[in-house]
Amino acid sequence: MTRDPRYDVLFEPVKIGPVTARNRFYQVPHCNGMGRTFPSSMAAMRGVKAEGGWAVISTEQIDIHPTSDITPASEGRLWSDQDVPYLARMCDAVHEHGSLALIELTHNGKFAPNLYSRDVPMFPSHMPVIGYPWQCRAMDKSDIRDYRRWHLDAVKRAKTAGFDIVCCYAGHNLSLAGQFMLPRYNKRTDEYGGSLENRIRLFRELIADAKDAVGDTMGVVARFAVDELRGAEGMEFEKEGREIIEMMAEEPDLWDVNVSEWENDSVTSRFAEEGFQESFISFVKEVTTKPVVAVGRYTSPDRMVSLVNKGVIDMIGAARPSIADPFLPKKIEEGRIEDIRECIGCNICVAWDINKSPMRCTQNPTKGEEWRKGWHPERIAPKTSDDSILIVGAGPAGLEAARAAAERGYNVTLAEAREELGGRVTRESNLPGLSAWGRVRDYRVHRIQQMANVEIFQGSKLDAEQVLEFGANQVAIATGAHWRRDGYGGTHQFPIPGTDGANVFTPDDVMDGVVPDGPVVVFDDEHYYMGSVVAEKLRTDGREVVLVTTDSKVSSWTDATLEQHRVQARVIELGIEIVTSHKLDKVGSDTIELACLYSGQVRSVDAASIVMVTSRVPDDALFHALMAQEQQFGDAGLQGVKRIGDCYGPSIIAAAVYEGHRFAQELNTEPAEIPFRRELTGLSEGFALP
Repeated sequence: MTRDPRYDVLFEPVKIGPVTARNRFYQVPHCNGMGRTFPSSMAAMRGVKAEGGWAVISTEQIDIHPTSDITPASEGRLWSDQDVPYLARMCDAVHEHGSLALIELTHNGKFAPNLYSRDVPMFPSHMPVIGYPWQCRAMDKSDIRDYRRWHLDAVKRAKTAGFDIVCCYAGHNLSLAGQFMLPRYNKRTDEYGGSLENRIRLFRELIADAKDAVGDTMGVVARFAVDELRGAEGMEFEKEGREIIEMMAEEPDLWDVNVSEWENDSVTSRFAEEGFQESFISFVKEVTTKPVVAVGRYTSPDRMVSLVNKGVIDMIGAARPSIADPFLPKKIEEGRIEDIRECIGCNICVAWDINKSPMRCTQNPTKGEEWRKGWHPERIAPKTSDDSILIVGAGPAGLEAARAAAERGYNVTLAEAREELGGRVTRESNLPGLSAWGRVRDYRVHRIQQMANVEIFQGSKLDAEQVLEFGANQVAIATGAHWRRDGYGGTHQFPIPGTDGANVFTPDDVMDGVVPDGPVVVFDDEHYYMGSVVAEKLRTDGREVVLVTTDSKVSSWTDATLEQHRVQARVIELGIEIVTSHKLDKVGSDTIELACLYSGQVRSVDAASIVMVTSRVPDDALFHALMAQEQQFGDAGLQGVKRIGDCYGPSIIAAAVYEGHRFAQELNTEPAEIPFRRELTGLSEGFALP
């Protein structure tokens, strides 16, 4: 297929100082949980994006000195020449496909606790280190000179490593240069404090230093947050945010603009539409002749073209969309728009980085596995046998297993007990704020429908005898899981009096359309999204709701997806009562008794019903029924039966998609004991005890 001429503008080259990007697709810097800890995984992940058509491929944040140590985070580091080789590996992977490699250099200031280096943290003024019981010291003039020298040394090392562009960072409240700009932090009375001109002096010096050193061969980018969504307490795009761009308009080779902090830049789809930042950054093109890039979780090429043609931005910035589909630009270029694997905005990619682990993606099960397992988002090894495949269950695991197995060339039959495809994804995407999650289903159903070697049977609940009669050689049981009604979970492992009553419900009931009598207690012992969305659903259905959680705040695990504060704010705005740090003591017909986790003190809450959000049980009866007849497998031609997804181990949607993909990848193989490559730290020479 050929590209639609409407999209030609997206493939025009863009000049960034002395270098030229081959098109307008720009993967902005983003964390990935790999960095210096898993450098080959990081390099391969970036290289695959270059292959997929992104013209600029950026690193994550790269800290430049031991005083900016953010251990245990798995980010990048460029303290000395010792750090050059692993970054050079990334540059080589990016250059192999004709893209430009960008490095984002930073010093985290008050967000650098220096746990490993043990240096005293530095900041424009005296300030507590965020999250720790010690403080930053106020930088003196010699510290500022040292900082400029460290930054410049890192710029020079970046050139040695092979980078084409250096990004001077003043965004997301993760950079000393940006922190110097903010009056709430900068209490200085010298030439680096006071007036706006003084507060941006350091940022200007970093850019000038970089341009003097490498500006003839490398592009120099300014990454700047024009607003912090804090009102008068922070940067505002209509005030100093705009003034800074106006004052420095022509100094960098490109402006990368956004809002701060990270949770405002990468808002989940539950709380923000695509392109929500446009109203904040649209002024930038009015005040500079330099190219401008910005993000918006954009996946629609028509929206991208509109932004360019209207003069809002010159380059399409992306982090999460480039993770969900590294080949998004190439698919537009080749006229395969329907094949784009659209980001769902769930922030699982962020969560794995927050948890100091290699990044994962709900939509893209190959993310993080490019080097480790050799998985590619668009290519998969052809089949190694003529086995026929039966997949029972068309939820996220079953759909992905069917898609990937069929891509390999296997003949696949997909049987779903319900009339609709998608399993939990279809059901959950009908809950408040989760509609974008339906893209997990939509992408896979679309791909499957293009394949002649897949048959789909809906409304077809199979039993063990029918599976055996079917005659498939390989069977995957992907029948999902259901929510427990008895309160069993992380807090309760013993029976709770009253949970066998007719007034006890689960999220499955709510998703089936049941609206329990109110007032309703939603008891959340899982701490991810389900408790709060069920509470929101019931509140919008007109019920009085009390949200009880065993944690100290609502949906605490959503800290990892950068949305906990928005979740709790939404619950409060809806008038839902919140009770934290309590467990269930007893469920009655019109009251629920709760016990404080600390004091044990019992309190009663008036409630006609309760919804249990605690844990789930695999729907694996079919699997066990089949295994009870294992002696008949040979006569039926059945060689293997596997459980995948929630049927095997209830988890998040990303895990179900991954397990479905893994099933397809491992067909007709015997996986190794450790089914992936590991990269171990090299031992230093000259070891001796002190």
